Amino acid sequence: MIPSDELLHQLPKAELHMHLDGSLRPATMLDLAWDRDVDMPASTAEALGRYMLVSDAASLEEYLERFEVTLSVMQDVEAVERIAYECVIDHASENVRYVELRFCPQLNTLMGARTDDVLAAALAGMRRAEADVGNAGRRTIRANLIVCALRSHDPGLTLETAELAIAFRDRGVCGFDIAGAEAGNPVSDHAAAFDLAAQAGLSITIHAGEGFGAASIRQALEIGHARRIGHGTRLFEDRALVEEVRQRGVALEVCLTSNLQTRVVTSYASHPAQRYLRAGIPVSLGTDNRLMSGVTLTDEYIHARDGLCLSWSELRAVSRAGFEHAFVADHERVALLAAFDAEVSALG
Repeated sequence: MIPSDELLHQLPKAELHMHLDGSLRPATMLDLAWDRDVDMPASTAEALGRYMLVSDAASLEEYLERFEVTLSVMQDVEAVERIAYECVIDHASENVRYVELRFCPQLNTLMGARTDDVLAAALAGMRRAEADVGNAGRRTIRANLIVCALRSHDPGLTLETAELAIAFRDRGVCGFDIAGAEAGNPVSDHAAAFDLAAQAGLSITIHAGEGFGAASIRQALEIGHARRIGHGTRLFEDRALVEEVRQRGVALEVCLTSNLQTRVVTSYASHPAQRYLRAGIPVSLGTDNRLMSGVTLTDEYIHARDGLCLSWSELRAVSRAGFEHAFVADHERVALLAAFDAEVSALG
C-alpha cells in the first residue's frame, strides 16, 4: 500500500528533533523585529520565508549561519514564550501528538535575560499551547524540552548548561543535548557535563554523524551516554558500530531535508535511513528546523515515502518509534503508545 499525502497527515506522529530557534514563523519574526527595532533581510513574510530557506549551503557550518537572524529577535522572555507556543500549535495542526523542542538558552541572553527565565518562558509557552489545543476540542499534544549545549562553547559553560537542565528536570525539561559544528569539537571535551547529566538521571541525545564521521557517534555513545543520536547519517562508515547501535536499541533522529541541505547526502534516495531501518535500527523522523528547511513533519514522511520508498507499514513503524523512544516516564510512554495504536487502527 502506498499511503496518500492525506493519510500521512492524519498519521499520529512524534517529533523528537526540532530546534526552537530554527522553527519560527516568518510573520512572527517580522512582528518581533518591528517591536524590537531589529532589521530583517526581507519586509514580507513570504520573502523572509524564502530568504531563510537554506538552499545554498555547502556544509553544516554554512547552514547554521541563518540562526543569527532568528536569534536577533529571541533575546527576551516574551519572544521566546510566543515562539515556543506557536511551535507546539503548528505541530498540533499536523497531528503531532508528542513533540520535544530543543534550544540553547545561553544564546538568548545577549540583551540581559537570565537563562533560567528564558527556559521558564519556553516551558510556559509550551504549556499554554497544550491547554489551548485541548480546549479547542482537538486531540491532545504533549510537549517537552531538551536543553542544548554547543560543541564550540567552553566546557565550563557546557557544565553550567547541564546544571540548568537538571534544575528544570521536574518542570518539563526531558533531556540534554549538544549541537553545533562537529569537526574539531569532540564530545570528549564536554565529558564532565554529560557525566553530570547522566548521574542525575537526565536522558541524553547528541548530534553526531552529521558534520563528522562515525567516530563522532561512537564518542556520543561511549563518552556522552547517549540514548538517541541526532542525525547519525554517517553511521554506515563503521560496520561494527552499526551492529552495536542495533543491539543497544539506540534510536536515530533522522532529518532528511536538512541532511540534503548540508550536503551530507546528495538526494533523498541516497539517504541511508532506509538501510538503518531495515537493519533493525530504530528510526524516527524529525524536521530539524522547520523554517530553514521549509518543511513540516508530514513533508518529511512524504519524502520518506517518495525518496526512500518506505511502505505504509514501515512509515507506521517510524512513527511509532518516535513514541517508543520519547524521553518520558515509562507510564507516559505506555499511554502514548496505546493512544497511537488506537488511532492508527481507526485509520484502517
